[in-house]
Amino acid sequence: MGRDRGYELTIQRSTVEQVDDERRRGGVVTEQFVSRETPEWTPIAEEAERAARVLHPDRHGMPRPVHRRVLTVANQKGGVGKTTSTVNLAAALAMHSVRVLVIDLDPQGNASTALGVEHRLGTPSVYEALLGEIDLADAAVASSASPNLLCVPATIDLAGAEIELVSMVAREGRLKQALSPESLDALDVDYVFIDCPPSLGLLTVNALVAADEVLIPIQCEYYALEGLGQLLSNIDLVRSHLNTDLHVSTILLTMYDGRTKLADQVTSEVRSHFGPTALRTVIPRSVKVSEAPGYSQTVLAYDPGSRGAMSYVDAAREIADRGASGRIRIDGR
Repeated sequence: MGRDRGYELTIQRSTVEQVDDERRRGGVVTEQFVSRETPEWTPIAEEAERAARVLHPDRHGMPRPVHRRVLTVANQKGGVGKTTSTVNLAAALAMHSVRVLVIDLDPQGNASTALGVEHRLGTPSVYEALLGEIDLADAAVASSASPNLLCVPATIDLAGAEIELVSMVAREGRLKQALSPESLDALDVDYVFIDCPPSLGLLTVNALVAADEVLIPIQCEYYALEGLGQLLSNIDLVRSHLNTDLHVSTILLTMYDGRTKLADQVTSEVRSHFGPTALRTVIPRSVKVSEAPGYSQTVLAYDPGSRGAMSYVDAAREIADRGASGRIRIDGR
């Protein structure tokens, strides 16, 4: 079919800010923002440009925090993106010259797998650190994702740790002892992310006692909201009796599907309740994010130009900006 120039559409290309805002909302940035008079632009070029921002992070550095931040990533509901968010946020920060430590506190060891860290039985792990048998620095290993990213892996031994911890003195504070300022200074890290199991047991309580901040990933579905009240009640209990500095500093909306009204409703409810605690960036539902762990990689390494990778970079930048400005305790709790 021939082309009639009389019907040719000339659409003004969007600014970078508009594209970033659209991506934060979970939208798809398409070729509608280009005029035919700019032939150098193509969808493939757009993808390549986005990938280059991930692969060459030295041009888009992230600021280091005013002081070291320790964040527990918790939600007792499974499948909301705790581990996925932990490893990808950590990798995004590490790729932009920020030193990060990930503590894998889930006996399944999925965070260790995604970061390419060995976690077979007998590997020095967080289990031995909890029992006080080894120093945390002896269990920390550099991830294949970045030399700035360290991981303390979890082995299957951790599955029995809750039973062993019951009889110990100050059992709720074992992880806090392991994460002593001296140990963290020796590792020279700016951020510590603690990946929790999908429960509110003793391991999760240890993580809440050891951290100052809680990052809650919330899946954009109704069931994800149902158990949120119980988690917040437990955080209040820990704050009242074990850790007065604990507060919810970050809410991250995950698995956003812009095609459904439910996702928008959940997003609106979360933002109205938590206000600026919720990050502007939402993580879209993406098959690339799901595929990456199968290759022992983060999505930033597996497909740096994907929507999932870019969304995690945007979310990490928000977290870094908050840390650098000191605006962390914005929920007032």
